[in-house]
Amino acid sequence: MTVRLATGVAAFALAVVATVPSTGRVLAATVSNVGDASVILVIVEDGNKVEVSVDAGTSEIICSAGCFVTLPNGDRIGLAGDETLEVQDGEFVIK
Repeated sequence: MTVRLATGVAAFALAVVATVPSTGRVLAATVSNVGDASVILVIVEDGNKVEVSVDAGTSEIICSAGCFVTLPNGDRIGLAGDETLEVQDGEFVIK
């Protein structure tokens, strides 16, 4: 039997699976846009910066390990990774 060491993406996926609580629940923040217009959020997680567009009436899963989110108005908030961020007409509520 040959055992191979996981590298790259496979190693990252293995590390994520190894850190999942025994309940099987993966922690990740959710952004729900209940407004009439799409919003663009800037997400910085583990030093990686991405823009996430959340269309009206949709939800996106973000921040699996905590992150900083820059809102369209320039406000920056930190998320631990288990929150729900609700967006409606430019207003943001963390639940």
